[in-house]
Amino acid sequence: MNVHEYQAKELLKAYGVPVSAGGAAFTPDEAVKVAQSLPGPVYVVKAQIHAGGRGKGKFKEAAAGEKGGVRIAKSIDEVKQFATEMLGNTLVTIQTGPAGRVVKRLFIEDGCDIGRELYLSALVDRATSRVSFIASTEGGMDIEKVAHDTPDKIVTFSVDPASGYSGFHGRKVAAALKLQPEQFGQCEKLIESLYKAFVEKDMALLEINPLVVTKAGKLVCLDAKINFDANALFRHKDVMDLRDIEEEDPAEVEASKYDLNYVKLDGEIGCMVNGAGLAMATMDIIKLYGSEPANFLDVGGSATKEKVSAAFKIILSDKNVKGILVNIFGGIMRCDIIAEGVVAAAKEMALTVPLVVRLEGTNVDLGKQILAQSGLKIVPADNLADAAKKITDEVKKAA
Repeated sequence: MNVHEYQAKELLKAYGVPVSAGGAAFTPDEAVKVAQSLPGPVYVVKAQIHAGGRGKGKFKEAAAGEKGGVRIAKSIDEVKQFATEMLGNTLVTIQTGPAGRVVKRLFIEDGCDIGRELYLSALVDRATSRVSFIASTEGGMDIEKVAHDTPDKIVTFSVDPASGYSGFHGRKVAAALKLQPEQFGQCEKLIESLYKAFVEKDMALLEINPLVVTKAGKLVCLDAKINFDANALFRHKDVMDLRDIEEEDPAEVEASKYDLNYVKLDGEIGCMVNGAGLAMATMDIIKLYGSEPANFLDVGGSATKEKVSAAFKIILSDKNVKGILVNIFGGIMRCDIIAEGVVAAAKEMALTVPLVVRLEGTNVDLGKQILAQSGLKIVPADNLADAAKKITDEVKKAA
């Protein structure tokens, strides 16, 4: 789960992380009130959407002006002008795709006298089962490009969860960022605070880009991006309360109501599978046979008829779907339950696209019988390769 920049900064501030003063605004008048509460005389007006590249982004509407989603205001009047231009208009960035995102909230922040821009992030390293920090002197840039072109400018290290954070971790980051000796103490405290926040709040990613050194020699987190581990959100009601469902795909929001693991993609073959590994394999083999998956959808190992029916409806809500492949291995999941859910949803939705179903495992014969007696045009498949070939062929025939 992602949160907005201003929410991330409020959370980090509670852990003692240095951030610039600022506040959220939902109207131009609110933006003015926030700006008036700040020292000034320079303010930063930032569009709040769940996507990066806001500063280099462009608004679709002419009324939003030519500037991007992060603007420097040198007066209260400019704050109001920028807020008026940005709110309600669609910002397109490299991460939003051509559709863009409508800006519904802003972050009004006090200006910062920047001396240097640095990069710092923390993430869960699956290979080592530890929290890893990534630091670079090349802040404010595309870190992937830095990693590709100048990998020597990136330093990575992990924190052993058995021993936890120690001062040398902070000093290692300070050295990697080429900080002055008098800034090492600041860096030690910063890394300690970030590590504590990361672990206690079950984060999956924490990115500070840029981390700046002001001309007065102070470290300040000028931006903050946080992604939380969705599997641990039940422990953090305060984090759950920060969720902005308007920034999420409607189908993914609907899927979350039924505890379905769903991610929308850009292809034409809808997939309903049980188990993440089998779902990945299903998407791979669809590509192997010349088509593209429209989604990742894992119904889990103990889905009910209602849950399967909901999953089917979510797939069909995607107008790009030209065919559906259901691939179920019944271990904990019973094939007859899957079949009943598929039949119920297909009848309710008046299915018009090809449907291929591959069932194997518990109650497979009963499941196949339910599908065969449904009166629906369902194409059975014997194995995964057979299923992928049949659904791609069916979609081509229907085109």
